[in-house]
Amino acid sequence: MSSPLSFGLIGAGWIGSFHAQTLASRLPNTRLAAVADPTPAAVERFPDQRYYRDPLELIADPDVDAVAICSPAASHADLVVAAAQAGKHVFCEKPMALTLDDADRAVDAARAAGVALQVGFNRRFAVDFAAMRAAVDAGAVGTPHLLRSLTRDPGISAEVAARVKPWTIFNETLIHDFDTLAWLNPGARVTEVYAQADALVHPQFAEQGFLDTSVVQLRFDNGAFAVAEASFQAVYGYDIRGEVFGSGGVLQAGLAPEHAGRVNTELFADAYTAQFAHFADSVLAGTEPSVTGVDARIALEIALAARRSVETKAPVGLTPVPPNPVPA
Repeated sequence: MSSPLSFGLIGAGWIGSFHAQTLASRLPNTRLAAVADPTPAAVERFPDQRYYRDPLELIADPDVDAVAICSPAASHADLVVAAAQAGKHVFCEKPMALTLDDADRAVDAARAAGVALQVGFNRRFAVDFAAMRAAVDAGAVGTPHLLRSLTRDPGISAEVAARVKPWTIFNETLIHDFDTLAWLNPGARVTEVYAQADALVHPQFAEQGFLDTSVVQLRFDNGAFAVAEASFQAVYGYDIRGEVFGSGGVLQAGLAPEHAGRVNTELFADAYTAQFAHFADSVLAGTEPSVTGVDARIALEIALAARRSVETKAPVGLTPVPPNPVPA
């Protein structure tokens, strides 16, 4: 395949528009060929690209080599499958799916078609988080004992909270933290999940399933403990942090004072760009991306266990066996 890689983008909302700018102008080996979104006004910012209302028409476009899926989460798995079956490489925003069956469908479709599948866990491409993982690999903390990851989003209004789907705090927010914790404890698998969650910011919406605050405890099969924490009410700005404490020391990333007053695309602009650079490089080189559909399934399994834990008010056990293994 010749460079640059030609992308079609599905979903031109807030994050989709940022990714569209990245594909169109921030990378030397990508171009944005087409955009699909049901709202024409959402794509007026990209007049040089073909516009489709139907994402399946974009997927069928012969000028599109790869698809970036940035549509609502419920549509992700079906679009991954459709793109893969059309022979398109796929970058999918998290979560890749909302059920394990759908995650397996997506992974199997990409594998059967021989196309690349990368999921948007952008923290892996942030300089400080990537440096922390490299230090873990180098043995800087010895054996990991305690890990921590937190996501605090800027304050959420009552109007927005009323529209948030149930379990979003696990499926779309903490799923980043679940992936980060699994990634920072390489080779280990989560065996137990215990979650607590409530609507502390907007309790008036608790009965409709809205949750805005959560703490989740994980246990790994190598003995390590981890805590993931989320809130939708960081009035001081977007706040993302991580920590690995082990037998030989401690590593930290994303200390809060550096984040005060910043929003998502400011804090992770370089990481958002780097993840697409990695994806394009992988496709053009014929190699597998470092953040796969299997990684997305692992994070989703933890998110679904967290939901069951809240529902049952008890820990939920997981079988520490890698899912959907690549055939030998």
